[in-house]
Amino acid sequence: LLAPAGSMEALRAAVCNGADAVYLGADTFNARMNAKNFEGEVLSDAIKLCRSTGVKTNITVNTLVHTREMPELLRAVEELYKLGVDALIVADLGAASLIHRYFPDLELHASTQVAGHNHFAAEELEKLGFSRMVAARELSFDNIKTLCEASPLETEIFIHGAICVSQSGQCLASSMIGGRSGNRGECAQPCRLPYK
Repeated sequence: LLAPAGSMEALRAAVCNGADAVYLGADTFNARMNAKNFEGEVLSDAIKLCRSTGVKTNITVNTLVHTREMPELLRAVEELYKLGVDALIVADLGAASLIHRYFPDLELHASTQVAGHNHFAAEELEKLGFSRMVAARELSFDNIKTLCEASPLETEIFIHGAICVSQSGQCLASSMIGGRSGNRGECAQPCRLPYK
């Protein structure tokens, strides 16, 4: 069971209640840039707590990264690597390629924002260095079963949470309506507003 940890309190609750792993965002390059995120000493303490209890830490690096940001991304990944994170959940395939080149032993999980719908996607992601694919959230049970039977990668499946207008990583509503891109961690969630 991989549990979300949006704060230190949520992380402690996940650890105390039997999560095998947690996922959380650092202060950069994650899809929840306006949420409470982990940074500095708090991030270090969170990872230490997880390591001491045998809970794996998966850090979200799940935004699309501009070319000019790649050096900053690699510095951030280096810090995460030094802290001993277990895996990165990555959405940008170019960023994943660079991370895999410079940190080949750091486990990469393809974020749901990659929109992996089938074993063909999993096969391509494996070539890029991924060990797990977080399946697109809009898959049916039969699609998930077929994927799991044929995928060369571990398959992770969401069991709750927002479905982002039924298109994992492909929604442009916030970007088009208000200039805040979900692919850059700035989604304003216009899909949840009442409309008349």
